[in-house]
Amino acid sequence: MSTTLHYRFSQSFTVPPKQAYLWCIDFSSQDHQLIGNNNAKRQVISISENVILLKDIFCTPTGKVEKQKLVHLYPDRLSWTSTHLTGPNRYSQFRYKILPETYGCRLDYEALHIEQETDNMHSDEQLCRAELLCREDLEVWRLLALALEQELMSVEGHG
Repeated sequence: MSTTLHYRFSQSFTVPPKQAYLWCIDFSSQDHQLIGNNNAKRQVISISENVILLKDIFCTPTGKVEKQKLVHLYPDRLSWTSTHLTGPNRYSQFRYKILPETYGCRLDYEALHIEQETDNMHSDEQLCRAELLCREDLEVWRLLALALEQELMSVEGHG
């Protein structure tokens, strides 16, 4: 049996919503380097106009871990979902939506993270695990927001 951990957060961006959306869904083999992870490789496979398969391979102390994620894009709503097809969090789903704000926009992130084979995980353990995952994912998006701003500055000739 598995356990689903729910958590959510928001991350602000200092760019217009459409620009943030297009940057976020511009998946590439270099994505992991944006957050300083040089132990991961990504392959991006276009399935159809608004469906992408991401194949990520992470080098860990215990060996390689592969995660395949099916990403559905919803450009009219500035949103997308990512569903893990393989890997340690198989069937987990992550929802992303870009929303306008007074000065830029924000990403609303919602996780339905599945922990495999966690029959004996008590509710307090589930809460602690969800809080840890939320902090980790929020830190990733904080780094991505910085990368977006740095890229924008260099494109505008300020960097």
